[in-house]
Amino acid sequence: MPKGIDDFIKMKLNGEKIAMITAYDFVQAGIAGEAGIDIVLVGDSLATTVQGKDNTISATLEEMIYHAKIVKNALKDVFTVCDMPFMSYQVNAEQALMNAGRILKESGVNAVKTEGGKVIAGTVKRLVENGIPVIGHIGLMPQFINVLGGYKVQGKIEPQIEKLVDDAKALEDAGAFMIVLEAMPEEAALSVQNNIKIPTIGIGAGRFTDGQVLVFYDAVGMLPQKPPKFVKKFTDSRSILIDGLKTYKEEVKSGVFPAEENIYK
Repeated sequence: MPKGIDDFIKMKLNGEKIAMITAYDFVQAGIAGEAGIDIVLVGDSLATTVQGKDNTISATLEEMIYHAKIVKNALKDVFTVCDMPFMSYQVNAEQALMNAGRILKESGVNAVKTEGGKVIAGTVKRLVENGIPVIGHIGLMPQFINVLGGYKVQGKIEPQIEKLVDDAKALEDAGAFMIVLEAMPEEAALSVQNNIKIPTIGIGAGRFTDGQVLVFYDAVGMLPQKPPKFVKKFTDSRSILIDGLKTYKEEVKSGVFPAEENIYK
């Protein structure tokens, strides 16, 4: 059985950090599972990383369910979460309930993630009351970039910090069991941390959150562009893969591949 919500609360209480990573397909999910990752998130970042879009807004509900189903097929024993894409939960709570229900029923994931604080607290409450676990997401919210004016750090001034705290409290009161804090000074993240009891997961939010999340492609160094400041490349898999394919090309052209051991008898 995968870890459950109570396990993540216990990890927070015991001071054990929670490791979360995104995954978008069966292979990535399998690697994450073998690595012992605590939570795998099927992020709407698939729009930018898999599809090459400029932002996450174009991700559709059908795409999220498709990728979530594939990921969950590899992760029977890992807690798996799916992002609710833009405009799949913002219209009203009933719309959100139907779409979140589809995600859980059709993909088999364990929870959904929404973006927003007080403004969607009522919706989060409705989902939780109907058996759908919810992770919140505040700070820099990619689905809000047209309002935020781009990918900008949040919580730099006191009024913004106060709003982050109020939003986190509202999500906790609504029943969210965890909150992602994105792109904020760690002092702002600490203010949130000190005002709620549920676990926090940071992405560009410093050292004081209860865990961290990174995009799979960023963490393993697969993307060509320079990553954001908060990203650390834990390996340079892009260079490794390119070198491997160069060797493959050379061996094909020289006739070295296929060799004797690659030929059926």
